[in-house]
Amino acid sequence: MDDIKRASLLKELYIYKSLGYEYFKDITVLMKNTEQFLNLPDDWEELKRMVLNCRLCQLSKTRKNVVFGEGDIHAKVMFIGEGPGATEDETGRPFVGRAGQLLTKIIENVLELKREQVYIANIVKCRPPNNRVPLPQEVRMCKPFLLKQIELISPKIIVALGSTSYRHLTGDNKTPISKIRGEILDFNGIKLIPTFHPSFLLRNPSAKKDVYQDMLKVKAML
Repeated sequence: MDDIKRASLLKELYIYKSLGYEYFKDITVLMKNTEQFLNLPDDWEELKRMVLNCRLCQLSKTRKNVVFGEGDIHAKVMFIGEGPGATEDETGRPFVGRAGQLLTKIIENVLELKREQVYIANIVKCRPPNNRVPLPQEVRMCKPFLLKQIELISPKIIVALGSTSYRHLTGDNKTPISKIRGEILDFNGIKLIPTFHPSFLLRNPSAKKDVYQDMLKVKAML
């Protein structure tokens, strides 16, 4: 079962639970209808409303705000990180803490773009407790929304920030981000470039030169 079907089935089960159902003898009856049940909208605002009201995984129980993403919905460049941190959870905006301030500087100083000219999102849209790495089941529930955002934005380039973003976008669970960063990959016809996450750069300032080189590649392709 793919991610969208799995998310569809879980959402339908939540609705039945709210109606008082507790047990289904034959779950395959529901599985046949999951594709048409969760038909993610092509309307951006409708998609956003759906995400802001999402209760598909346990992160919805601990979040303060859903962090949908922000920026130009016609951007040529889309940055995708791991998940919201404490500041992002408070504000409902992506990358606004220390790592976000560094990302903004990279966008402005290297790409010579305004932050508002790119789109910034995360693999999951709710903060994992204590900033832990998102669990696979949490990503499975959230990823269809991200994929729909990518489809609607149709960026020329995706920058995967960090190993979690890279792994869940590509399915490559073996290659370290240090070995793959800066490579130009294909993501459904979109160029994808993995690089270090800004929070890694805060801990390892010497790696900034690597990200600088990666961003020069992005700039050259714009």
